[in-house]
This record gives sequence, C-alpha cells and structure tokens, in this order.
Amino acid sequence: MELSVVQKVAVFALPILFAITLHEAAHGYVARHFGDMTADAAGRISLNPLRHIDPVGTIVVPLLSLLLTSVMFGWAKPVPVDFSKLRHPKRDMLWVAAAGPFSNLLMAFGWGLIFKFGDGLAAGNPAATWLILVGACGIFVNVIFFVLNLLPLPPLDGGRIAVSLLPQRAAWRFAQIERFGLIILIVLLATGALGRILWPLIHFSMSVIGVVLGIAPDQVLRLMMAL
Repeated sequence: MELSVVQKVAVFALPILFAITLHEAAHGYVARHFGDMTADAAGRISLNPLRHIDPVGTIVVPLLSLLLTSVMFGWAKPVPVDFSKLRHPKRDMLWVAAAGPFSNLLMAFGWGLIFKFGDGLAAGNPAATWLILVGACGIFVNVIFFVLNLLPLPPLDGGRIAVSLLPQRAAWRFAQIERFGLIILIVLLATGALGRILWPLIHFSMSVIGVVLGIAPDQVLRLMMAL
C-alpha cells in the first residue's frame, strides 16, 4: 500500500504525537505524586502537545524520517525530574521511570480498539481504512516506545528502573553508564543488534495485545511494513 507524504502524515501524526507527549507527561505526573514538583512548576504536566514539542525531535526528525525511511519517528522534550526531591528517591525512581513506557502500553491497547472498530466496518469505507491504518500505526509505534524504553540502559527508562532495583553500590556503578548510553544505543542500532534485541519483544508484546483485544498482530505488522 503506497501512500503519499500527506497521507502518511495523516496516519502517523496523531499516534506519534500522543505517544511522545503522553509518555513525558506521565513521568511528570508520577513524579509530582511522589513529591517532586519540578515538572509541575515548569508546566509540563499537561496533555497540550505544544508544551512538549522539541523543534528537532518533534518536527524536523519526524519529517526527515518520513521522507527518507517512509516511517515517521521522533521524540519530545524530556520532562524535568529531580529525583533527589522524591520522598524516597531510589524507590520512587522506579515508578517515575516506569510511568512513561507503561503509558505507551496503555495507548497501544487504546489504538488497538480503534483498529478493531475500523476493521469491523464495511470494507472499502474510507473512514474504515483510515481507522485501520491509524490504529495499526498507534499499536506499532507505542509498542516500540514501550519495548525500547524498557531496555536496561541508562538514560532509558529501563536503565533508571534497574538503578532503582539494584543495591546501592551496584546502582551507583551502573548509573555511570549513562554518559555512554547514547553512544551504546547508536552502536547497537548501527550493527543491527538493537533490532535483534527488540523484534522478539515487539512481536511478543503485540501478540499479547492481539490475544486480549482479539485482533491479528500479523495484520498490523504487514500494514506497517507495506506503508
């Protein structure tokens, strides 16, 4: 299925915008719940996408990725969190970090319902086609965000979860990896190792969503690969 650039924007824009903004807002909301008001003071606990837009990650990179790779990708401004202001910094860090990826998991289920609704409409209906495509994109994008961010690599959320769970000395040593985290991620991506790590987890997560909602995950993947 070959879509024009405008059609691809219509399919990818909403799922990606919600995936990156609600992910960040979830971090801020949970941080406030556990005592850190930094994100709240900065006005970042908001569903308004304008508060989370990063000019490069939310505008430039998604457009370039869409034109060059046919799949739109991007990120929002990270929500500021001062872990030292949490009531129990080491323990509460786990919940603050986990809030982002698990918000993506919830969104994946939400987009799955949209996909299922569109799939139940009459074939050939333009609205049904759009709902199916945008729902598939929402599932796919949010599952990728969920799985990627749970990798135990600082500064990803999974790395912060690992720091929270490890004993104090081991946690401090593990946290030092953060300065090299982006380089490690780029190397894993460039060598293809990141894909080999992520794809089984993506398939498993999508299979769980498929079982719960009664949809075919292979159909979602085929649609995404065809765009």
